[in-house]
Amino acid sequence: MIPQAKRFWKDVTVENRAIRLDGRALRTPARAELVLPTDALANAIAGEWRQVEGEIDPHTMPLTGLANAAIDRIAPDTAAFAAGLARYAEGDLLCYRASHPTELTTRQGAMWDGPLDWARARYGVEFRVTAGIVHVTQPEETVKRLAAAVSARDAFHLAGLSPLVTLSGSLVLALAIAEGAMTEHDGWEAAELDDLWQAEQWGEDVLATAAREDKRRDFRAAARFLGLLE
Repeated sequence: MIPQAKRFWKDVTVENRAIRLDGRALRTPARAELVLPTDALANAIAGEWRQVEGEIDPHTMPLTGLANAAIDRIAPDTAAFAAGLARYAEGDLLCYRASHPTELTTRQGAMWDGPLDWARARYGVEFRVTAGIVHVTQPEETVKRLAAAVSARDAFHLAGLSPLVTLSGSLVLALAIAEGAMTEHDGWEAAELDDLWQAEQWGEDVLATAAREDKRRDFRAAARFLGLLE
């Protein structure tokens, strides 16, 4: 087991939206200076570093991790990263419904129709909704317009958007949360609807519960990260 680095600093400060540990610049894993786009995000990340006690645990510092990703992984080729997220428009979770039982299909309609209606009005697009898991091709204009909505975002906004997309399987839900049309809580409930339904019917084991809690933490952190960019 590789030993974790331990806290070596006493003071954490923010100067011109850059984090300083005992006056020295905090850097990303690729050695770029960690400079944030907003005061709110800089102060929140400084707070993560102030709370470290003993060993540094990246799992307790999700905002720092997302900022590192924005600078090191996304900024060097923003277009390619955006294109990867935009592909979720071709198979959005909300477009694949159960054929039965009625209680589940009713829940899906109640929780998923609203975000789709929002996207239709917001972007002027249409969606093909199907029952089952067989792929259905979305209209070309829909894919193109949703891709444009993603590619218009900078590296930091893409860093926050990415976990919302990948954890939910829905670009529509992620965009609705990012644009304030849906709360993070409601977005999560919509994304986890099918899994929660299965757990209600058959029960859930400890490992599945722990995995869902980890995803929940990352989903919440991503939404918070986006909020701190405004």
